[in-house]
Amino acid sequence: MTSISDRITALRASFDSRKTRPEQWRREQLHRLMTMIMDNESAIDEALHEDLGKSGFESRMTETGTVLSEIDHTLSKLKGWMRPTKVSTPLSNQPGRSKVIHEPLGVVLIVAPWNYPVNLTLMPLIGAIAAGNCAAIKPSEVSVRTSKLLARLIPAYLDTDAFEVFEGGAETSTELLEQRFDHIFFTGSEGIGRIVMTAAAKHLTPVTLELGGKSPCIIAADCDLALAARRVAWGKFLNAGQTCIAPDYVMVDETVAQKFIEEMKNAIESFFGKDPKASPDYPRLINQRHFDRVSGLMDGGTVAIGGETDRETRYIAPTLLTNVTPDAEVMREEIFGPVLPVMTYTALDEAIGFITSRPKPLALYVFSSSSDTQDEVIARTSSGGACINDVVMHLAVPELPFGGVGTSGMGAYHGRASFDTFSHTRAVLTKSEYLDVPLRYPPYSSTKLRWLKRFQ
Repeated sequence: MTSISDRITALRASFDSRKTRPEQWRREQLHRLMTMIMDNESAIDEALHEDLGKSGFESRMTETGTVLSEIDHTLSKLKGWMRPTKVSTPLSNQPGRSKVIHEPLGVVLIVAPWNYPVNLTLMPLIGAIAAGNCAAIKPSEVSVRTSKLLARLIPAYLDTDAFEVFEGGAETSTELLEQRFDHIFFTGSEGIGRIVMTAAAKHLTPVTLELGGKSPCIIAADCDLALAARRVAWGKFLNAGQTCIAPDYVMVDETVAQKFIEEMKNAIESFFGKDPKASPDYPRLINQRHFDRVSGLMDGGTVAIGGETDRETRYIAPTLLTNVTPDAEVMREEIFGPVLPVMTYTALDEAIGFITSRPKPLALYVFSSSSDTQDEVIARTSSGGACINDVVMHLAVPELPFGGVGTSGMGAYHGRASFDTFSHTRAVLTKSEYLDVPLRYPPYSSTKLRWLKRFQ
């Protein structure tokens, strides 16, 4: 069997051949990726259902449909993104012309997670292709059925000289991280992100880290509570809470807290019925280890809604916790499951102070009908992204860069940001041979200094 090192060397030889540079090659690969999804959507849906219990609708909405939309958007914008950008040239460099060109980085590594195993594998791949790179792709072994499917489909549709899928567990990941890449794109936990960044530092390899954290949601008293509850419930219990930008806890004005909980109960029942376990639209946790971790977090508060579990089927009901203390374990780690702590505040300052005292989250949400409240929350907090009067949906705007800040990650992608992430912006100055101003050359004099000050 060919070693990982040899396979990466082959990718680099392919990149060095310059086959990935032409726009037409990039377009062809993107069209092939689109065809791969459309030809195999039923098989993808089946794999996602086996791994995570996702319904076909949810798979289309958050996995295949999102990827298809991103490919469409990229194809429509690619020519403009690739075009060199002219910039002004100062008098000191005249006669001359200045431009920025966008060149591919080389061979990149994409390490994907298990929670959205199609979306979070292929979305960065779209950017890598658009920018003209070769890619080593490491799907998560935890979502085993989807990983195996992608490992079979990608080489069947894409250029095998330019793209390689590497299946396996921690040993495969470790060996991959020992190789030299021109960029590493990692989506996953903060802890593994530190390992990736440490490995990348040995080769001075730049990284994009899409991590997570505890994304807060502020519910102001003046918002439409029924609408807020419906949107929060949808975003929180999508994929059974296994979403990096799901609301991780809610801070609700104490005057409407009870009403908000009632509206959450109504929303959950309208989505999944009185018994969410029987709903075909409610997914399951990825494995029993993850089930044990999430179910244990429910000890950190009083169950106000839900709380039912079934370890054998990896089911945890949509759950709300009240009477949660800030130092409870459920408030100290990212939940990544269908458990939502609800805390109250008396004044907006209190809610903002609580959020800013903690690490910067990947997303932040605020529900309020007051533009002053909306503006104040955005101005006084920091997060990777934010939504006002909604959750999660900023992810679906192609030209909004998606990424974290601080411990929630670094770098961004989606739309133009993906192309930029996988490109080197190279500065090029072209000077005329017909005029050479002697001002910059020694010997220097007081007269030259006076002229220099006029030019600068």
